[in-house]
Amino acid sequence: MLDSLFKSGELLLETTAPEAVAPEVPPSPWLLNLMLVVFVVLAMATLKRFLQVLPYMTDSYTRVRGSAALEGSIRVSQDRNLVALVFTIPAVMLVYRYKLYFPSLLQELDPNLQLAGIFLALLAYCLLRHFVYLWLRPRRRYETFRQAHRVGYTYFILLMLVLLVTVGLLSLIGLEDGVVRLVLYGETALVYLLFLFRSAQILSLSCNHLRTFLYLCALEIFPAALLVVSAVVL
Repeated sequence: MLDSLFKSGELLLETTAPEAVAPEVPPSPWLLNLMLVVFVVLAMATLKRFLQVLPYMTDSYTRVRGSAALEGSIRVSQDRNLVALVFTIPAVMLVYRYKLYFPSLLQELDPNLQLAGIFLALLAYCLLRHFVYLWLRPRRRYETFRQAHRVGYTYFILLMLVLLVTVGLLSLIGLEDGVVRLVLYGETALVYLLFLFRSAQILSLSCNHLRTFLYLCALEIFPAALLVVSAVVL
């Protein structure tokens, strides 16, 4: 009788702790995957042109007169412009991946729309920079002015090469996105300062120091400042 009252119960719960559920990783936006495929195809198609223009770009990085040699050849300058245009695709992808430009206006949008918004912001920056160039371009003897403007394409290619190599190396190390973002910001600022320095040297070949400073403020610093302000205000 007592044995039946105090009959041992059956344990229904599992004795082992359940395995931790891995966090669900959101799928990549279809636009990002499409941009990656397009970039790989275009990079393979323009690899020969990139290798041909690389010595001219290296010369432009190492000496002031190198930009004149690059811009003096229509074929080389066109190949450089094409390579820079192709590199705009990974530029948008890196900005999206590491939130380098991520105003609050984009945060509530679909990831595909975020990518489109980043592209539009880059396009607006390029159009503003080109508009200021056309507005301030002197009517005569503007070769050095054009060189100072177009050397931005050459340094943009340098920036993208540095950023892509950095992202590849830091991804292998496994650093957090916040650390990688700071490194990319630092490299971008360094290359931009080198670009401003080279532009000032080119402009100084035909302008005094005051005009060189004013040109740099209008042509380069003003559009870049608007881009930074839009990231904070919008």
